[in-house]
Amino acid sequence: MYGTLRGALAGRKVAYDCESFKATVAGRIVGVGKTIRIRSIHVHYDLAVPPAAREATERALALHPRGCPAHQSVKGANEVTWDAAAQVGDETIRLNGGDPDSE
Repeated sequence: MYGTLRGALAGRKVAYDCESFKATVAGRIVGVGKTIRIRSIHVHYDLAVPPAAREATERALALHPRGCPAHQSVKGANEVTWDAAAQVGDETIRLNGGDPDSE
């Protein structure tokens, strides 16, 4: 999803700070003994963009799961969610979402 979001931002010509663009991924594993499975995956993004890019950034974040092959491959078997803290000029905006196809 990280790479897909990078592509979505680049496609919208959003100049983002590569040094501050980070993703942290957490998964929830369930099961007993040797039989386990991934129950859910959550991705948290931190990024900084110029104020003029706020709308394009919000749109890229909202739509990036649809274009992500990894997300599309596991979305029926696992809950996949994301959230983001985007530094937009002097303001930090927080966004979150799950699978846009199921909303």
